[in-house]
Amino acid sequence: MSTASETAFLDALVEHGLLLATGVPGVYGRSGTFEDVLLAFDGLITRETKADGAEVVRFPPVLPRDHLETTGYMSSFPHLAGSVFSFSGGAAEALELGNRAARHEDWSEFQSATEVTLIPAACYPVYPWVSAAGALPKTGRLIDICCYCFRHEPSHDPARMQSFRQREHVRISTPEDVRAWHAGWVERGGALLSSVGLETGAVPANDPFFGRAGKMFAANQRDQGLKLERVYPIAGETPTAIMSINYHQDHFGLDFGITTAHGQVAHTACFGFGLERITLALFRTHGLDPLTWPDDVRRRLRLDQDA
Repeated sequence: MSTASETAFLDALVEHGLLLATGVPGVYGRSGTFEDVLLAFDGLITRETKADGAEVVRFPPVLPRDHLETTGYMSSFPHLAGSVFSFSGGAAEALELGNRAARHEDWSEFQSATEVTLIPAACYPVYPWVSAAGALPKTGRLIDICCYCFRHEPSHDPARMQSFRQREHVRISTPEDVRAWHAGWVERGGALLSSVGLETGAVPANDPFFGRAGKMFAANQRDQGLKLERVYPIAGETPTAIMSINYHQDHFGLDFGITTAHGQVAHTACFGFGLERITLALFRTHGLDPLTWPDDVRRRLRLDQDA
């Protein structure tokens, strides 16, 4: 249920042409101005992390279905998942499907699941890819990934989009290395956001696991501090997560058979910046026209430089 302030901010974004309404809650086009700001912050992440030496990879926004199944996502988050279906009939079925579609009637019986699903988190393609390369080098691996993600949670809160981009770094190594990396990014992420005028708080968090067993998983995740979020008020009074720092322990190492150079099960962690959410936070904080933003913010984002 969206609040009045969330709906009002969404209306302002659409009125100013920053978001382009499609008629489906949580699905929007983006204007050139919106994209300029989003890509400017994405560029800031690149500059601030260049010295880390991460391997840059990019995957499309679809994932082999068996990879998603291996992660356990369909047991934990079936309510958020998006599967890709395609036509599987003959000429008669195609005609009937077309007729039903023209009348806006249900034609789903003529579709069947394909071998791909929509990616729910940018890091998911990384684990099977790293696993296929064999044991990790002695120093582990650090991967830079960004892609569109999908979660089925339609809302009129502009900060809760169904289709959005995540920029992540994934650390895969020994437990000691991964814990230290995870802890470092709690403060490092806050400093990066603060540098563009977004003063955030770091709070323990948990994922929306499904069902009664999921509540126990969530409690364990929260109690051990495995998932932390940087939160900021975007549309309503309740702060929204704009960055997360997740320590998966050996979950993905076990699921995908990822081992360290010494043959131990690898641990993994990731940080993720929600690029649309951060862009919305910048517009909410500094105004809907980037030309009027504070000079220090524009310089930090390099908005005054020619493309």
